[in-house]
Amino acid sequence: MTTTRIGSISKVCCSSGDDIIYQMKPLPDDESERLFYKRIFPQGSKCPDELGEVSRKILKKCGGVPLAIITIASILASNGQDQHIKPKYHWDNILGSIGRGLAEGDSAKDMQRILSFSYYDLPSHLKTCLLYLSIFPEDFEIRRDWLIWMWIAEGFVQGGEQETGLFELGESYFNELANRNLIQPVHFDATGKAQACRVHDMVLDLLCSLSSEQNFATILDGTQQSKSISHSKSRRLSFQNSMSEPTTNLVNATSMPQVRSVVLFRTNIDLIRTISCFQVLRVLDLEGCDLGRNGHDVDLRYIDNLLHLRYLGLRSTFVRELRVEVGNLQFLETLDLAKNGSGIRVIPPSAVRLKRLIFLDAQDAVLPVGIGNLTSLEELTGKLVDVKELGQLVKLRVLYLYWNGKNESMCNSLVVSLGKLQKMQRLTIFGCVWCARSDVSWDGWVPTPQLRYLWFSGCTTKLPRWVNSSLFPLLSFINIDVERVQPKVDIQILGMFPALRVLQLWANTSWYTRVEMFVVSANAFPCLRECIFSGFLTVPSMFSRGAMPQLEILWFDAPASDIASGELDVGMGHLPSLRKVKVYFWREEGSSSDKCKEEADVVLRHAADIHPNRPTLETYPYRL
Repeated sequence: MTTTRIGSISKVCCSSGDDIIYQMKPLPDDESERLFYKRIFPQGSKCPDELGEVSRKILKKCGGVPLAIITIASILASNGQDQHIKPKYHWDNILGSIGRGLAEGDSAKDMQRILSFSYYDLPSHLKTCLLYLSIFPEDFEIRRDWLIWMWIAEGFVQGGEQETGLFELGESYFNELANRNLIQPVHFDATGKAQACRVHDMVLDLLCSLSSEQNFATILDGTQQSKSISHSKSRRLSFQNSMSEPTTNLVNATSMPQVRSVVLFRTNIDLIRTISCFQVLRVLDLEGCDLGRNGHDVDLRYIDNLLHLRYLGLRSTFVRELRVEVGNLQFLETLDLAKNGSGIRVIPPSAVRLKRLIFLDAQDAVLPVGIGNLTSLEELTGKLVDVKELGQLVKLRVLYLYWNGKNESMCNSLVVSLGKLQKMQRLTIFGCVWCARSDVSWDGWVPTPQLRYLWFSGCTTKLPRWVNSSLFPLLSFINIDVERVQPKVDIQILGMFPALRVLQLWANTSWYTRVEMFVVSANAFPCLRECIFSGFLTVPSMFSRGAMPQLEILWFDAPASDIASGELDVGMGHLPSLRKVKVYFWREEGSSSDKCKEEADVVLRHAADIHPNRPTLETYPYRL
């Protein structure tokens, strides 16, 4: 048997197809408790009632990690000469120490020493990327893309193959840290990628210790220790815990000219007045700070002179205007303006001078004329005025486009421009209703084979011809609205995509209509996990045995009367992985609404009850 922390090594060690890789999971609560108490109470005695609550809190901090449990239990265990249980205040001290400075003693040092093995085993570029996680608060969910763009701004992600962009290289760094179990990936998307990560409290403690030793970052959380930093040599400042006192009292910016990164976690924003003193600042992230206090915007003029700035994060700040002077930030690579409600409506024309910009999320704000000059862009979100310029952004991998073409010429221009984007991996187009109701043909556009994610909202009358599994072997997510759905043909085509994990097929009809009978055939949709059929009514059978073997979530519309009468056999029992079913009933004229729904409920709940997985069932009345 071979054990390793690195997933790729485990695969190399498999000498035959019969070898099994066992992925260790965190211990469940009862096993964690058993391991913990066995070390502390070796004679089999029970935990005293007064220590029950604090012990549960300690175990929660350990997160089911045996190493953490054993190490902390060893600190609390009595020594050979003294068999007395250590007093409760000692347990409370240990609880307070976990995650931000482990209790001192040989066991705690052993803990950090053992954990440090994983850190020192990393190549130098991954050491720096991992150390950067020390700026985030304890138990914080760190968005993957957020982290990667900050790494890039700091200069931690460099080089790579000519065909590999910086973000993709940074993504490989993230995956390697997850592969080595140094971060805990969470929130997996339709393509199977983790959208965020967490850092175990004890790993974070090690990183904070190393960060302090190396003057890598300083945490300011309002504690007495964090206030004495005026002569700190730290290159990064992280403001945390919503300090009530003005942050300007905690830092004398003029004495810290070396600061390269300032990150605020919903803290007091008075610091913004001193930010201009950080002349070499590369990263400024104000996410979650309310810059639109009671309708009065915080003045962002202090940012205008930060000429070395690479990353400006204004997500969820409720800022209402982006200053014209933003065009002065010639080194800016990332500009994040997402989730600002009804804040910024227009991006100033000066933004087209930001020639190094790689990432721009303007939410649904109107992008300026001249956006085509930003030829370094890899990710773009916003409203376009002139779609012809879109074709100049040939490096785009990700596009979220809010679009409402007003005539056939504009819609055809969009089709032509999209045809020039040969690196596209994720494409989302919202609101192109005019295109769907005109003679605009999408058949002349064939997306790149690299496409993994496609969201087509209100853009087409029918499934385009290029929706073909042979052209897009990597496509894992499809959300498409059509004016007319032809299930017999469309479902057969969509069922052949080998990597498809999510299918959301919507019919944009003004009234729910019945469609021709269709059956999802055996071996169709081999990887599908989530399926939505909405806006059209299915009769009389849907799934044959062997179809959608991995499907977990199913959502569809159906006539309540057909289900109640037994005419519609969903074939729920043929879906072995099913966990959740959501049904919207449709009432036909002349049917008794409440009675039909109740009878249909009974039929579906019986099907769910006899299914081996007993999937959850949600039913909703008449979706008209």
